[in-house]
Amino acid sequence: MKENFDIVIVGGGMVGAAVACSLGGSTLKVAVVESALPQPFEISQPHDLRVSALSIASKNILETVGAWAGIESKRVCPFKRMRVWETAGDTEFCSDAIDHPALGYIVENRITQLALLERLQAFDNITLISPANIKKIRYAPGEISEVELDDERILTAKVLVAADGGQSRVRQTVGLGVTSWDYKQHAMVIYIETAYEQQDITWQRFVPTGPQAFLPLTGNYGSIVWYQSPDEVTRLKTLSFEALKTELVATFPDCLGQVNKILGTASFPLKRQHAQNYVKPGIALVGDAAHMINPLAGQGVNIGLLDAAALGEVLIEAAKKGQDISDITVLKRYEKLRRHENLKMMTVMDVFYQVFSNEVLPLKLLRNLGLGLAERILPAKNLVMRNAMGLEGKLPKLARGEPIL
Repeated sequence: MKENFDIVIVGGGMVGAAVACSLGGSTLKVAVVESALPQPFEISQPHDLRVSALSIASKNILETVGAWAGIESKRVCPFKRMRVWETAGDTEFCSDAIDHPALGYIVENRITQLALLERLQAFDNITLISPANIKKIRYAPGEISEVELDDERILTAKVLVAADGGQSRVRQTVGLGVTSWDYKQHAMVIYIETAYEQQDITWQRFVPTGPQAFLPLTGNYGSIVWYQSPDEVTRLKTLSFEALKTELVATFPDCLGQVNKILGTASFPLKRQHAQNYVKPGIALVGDAAHMINPLAGQGVNIGLLDAAALGEVLIEAAKKGQDISDITVLKRYEKLRRHENLKMMTVMDVFYQVFSNEVLPLKLLRNLGLGLAERILPAKNLVMRNAMGLEGKLPKLARGEPIL
C-alpha cells in the first residue's frame, strides 16, 4: 500500500517536528516518521537531563509556528544574564542592556518536542506516523523516493528530509558524506537541587581541565555541565551521588551556591561533524543529520531550528511559484542559506574551544585581555550578545517572527 506525499520527514525530534510545523497549513502534503513518541509531560515530573538554551531566534520560530504556548504551559526558565570568566578576564551580559526581556530560555528537549508534535497535529496537511520503524529507503536522483515501514506501508516523497540525527540513515543511504573528528573531552551533565530558588543567570568558567557551566532550571534546580577528559568522566560516573557532590562543590566556583543533592547524571563525547553537502535532488539534511557542533555555547539546537525555518521557507516559496520542490536548484537555495552560516558558527566554536583549552601563556593573556575588553567596550559587547541571541545576520522569516504563508 503506497501513500503519496510531497515531503516525508524522517525524524520527529525537535528539528524534524519544526520543519513540519513550518509547512503547516500550506498546500504541501507532509508526513513525519518517528520511531517513538516522547513521554507525556506532567508537572510533578523531575526535570529531564537533556535541556537546551533556546535563543531568541529559536523562540521566534517556535512562537510563529504556534508551538511556544505549548512550551510555556509546561515548563520554561528564562535567563537575563550570562557570565563568562577565567583567571583574570570576566564579563557579564545582561538583556537589559539591549532592552530585551531575556537572553534566552532553558527548556527540556522533550518539552520542546512535545509542544511541536502537539502543534503539528492541528494541521490537516501533516500526518504524524509514530511509532514507526523504517525497513528500507529507496532513492535515485530525479525519481520519487520511497520509505518502506516495517508494517509494509510505503510512503512516497518528492522531497525526503533527513532529521534523523548524527548517524542519519537517510544521509548514509543517499550517499552524502561528512567530515568529522572527536574532541579530546567528554561532557558530564549533572542535575542538581540547589539552595537557591530559580535563577536568571547562566555562566561558564574556563579552567585548565575544561569548562564548567551552570544552567538554571525552574524552582530550586539547575543543570551542571562539567567538561573533562574521557578518563576523568568515566571515574566521576563511578562515584556515588554523595561522593560526586563532594567533588563538585570542591571543584566548582562559589557562585554555584549550596548544592542540596544530586538527582541524576549523564555524559556524552564531544564531536564535530559536518555534511559536505546538505542537499541532493529530492533530499535535504537538517539538524544533527547535517551538522554536530561543540556544545560550548549551546548553539546546536538553535542552528538546527534555523535550518528548519529556512527549509520550510524555501519549499513553500517554490510551491507557491509552481516550481518542482525536488529540483536541485530549489534545494540549493536552502543549502546556500544555511551551510555557510553553520560552518561559521562551528568555526567560531572550534576557535573558542582551542583558545580556552590551551595553557600557552600568550594565549592565556590574550583571552583574559579579550574578556576584559568585552566587559568595557559596550558596542562590541552588545553585538556579541545579539549574535548569541540569534538576532544578527541573515535570518529566515520565522526567526524574525514573520509568517511564511
